[in-house]
Amino acid sequence: MQGSTVRDDRLWIRAPRVIPTLPGCRERRTCQDDRVRLTTVGLATVATGLTGLAYALAEARAFTLRRHTVPVLPPGTSPVRVLHVSDLHLVPRQRRKALWMRDLADLEPDLVISTGDTMAAKDAIPAVLWAYGPLLRFPGVFVLGSNDYFAPQPKNPARYLRAKRRHMVGVPLPVSDLVRGLRDAGWHDLTNRRTHVKVAGHELEFVGVDDPHLRLDRYARVSAPADPEASLTVGVCHAPYRRVLDAMAADGAGLIVAGHTHGGQLCLPFRGAIVTNCDLDRPRAKGLSRWSPGGGPVPPDDPDAAWLHVSAGLGTSPYTPVRFACRPEATLLTLTPRP
Repeated sequence: MQGSTVRDDRLWIRAPRVIPTLPGCRERRTCQDDRVRLTTVGLATVATGLTGLAYALAEARAFTLRRHTVPVLPPGTSPVRVLHVSDLHLVPRQRRKALWMRDLADLEPDLVISTGDTMAAKDAIPAVLWAYGPLLRFPGVFVLGSNDYFAPQPKNPARYLRAKRRHMVGVPLPVSDLVRGLRDAGWHDLTNRRTHVKVAGHELEFVGVDDPHLRLDRYARVSAPADPEASLTVGVCHAPYRRVLDAMAADGAGLIVAGHTHGGQLCLPFRGAIVTNCDLDRPRAKGLSRWSPGGGPVPPDDPDAAWLHVSAGLGTSPYTPVRFACRPEATLLTLTPRP
């Protein structure tokens, strides 16, 4: 069929001499305009999606250092600088992330806390220990996450939007090699353990659990009232499930640190996380907040509530290497005397 060239404000198209009438269209010209508008809207939607994807890929590499001051030490004592790192999800090819991690040693922290999900591939141990290398000369404590035990797997991205997601067990990872490397450097393994560490002139008590997301936590084995002789009791876990936070706070932990949530990873600007991948409420998916048993609102002047810091982490699964409105992060927590 021969055609004539028709000019539209947005596109040049080839239109047939006879244009079929769409249901609800009274004029052939109106139907043609409708088709062009739909095409334009479709192209704009695709362009917006590609732009958003490009930004999300770039943001996943925009590593950021956060800083918080936490008033948890006895009055009149000196501060303690704690570097909290989490969810590195390192694979050997991610040299830029490993270099950024190594540069954190320039902060000269008094203590390093690692809250798990350190690796994401079977051959990642040398790269992980290289990334941690300069930090291993400082005192440190650590717990394990699900992706220290099992490699991540490809999955339907729609699963991310579910409020509760079942963990998919993947290929076993050499977690014993990771633990051995960190222990040999002098770091304390808090996998369902309780211990004391001398840090910057303070006697700090630590209590930790194995990964609650895999239901490996056994807090009852290490439960005890906070040591009154210690400057501070710190609870450490990978996934901040309420049952663990409640138990640690009830025992008198003044500070609890965790990771796992990725801060929501895909967030709404000015609104925050869509999901947390655990039963923690969305406003506390990352950053510093207060926690008391039950997880309800905490009055700012409540002296018995624990401080809770949840790290948005430094990495992602290699199968979903995107972040939106939620930059990858490490955090320098300056512990100061209580008022």
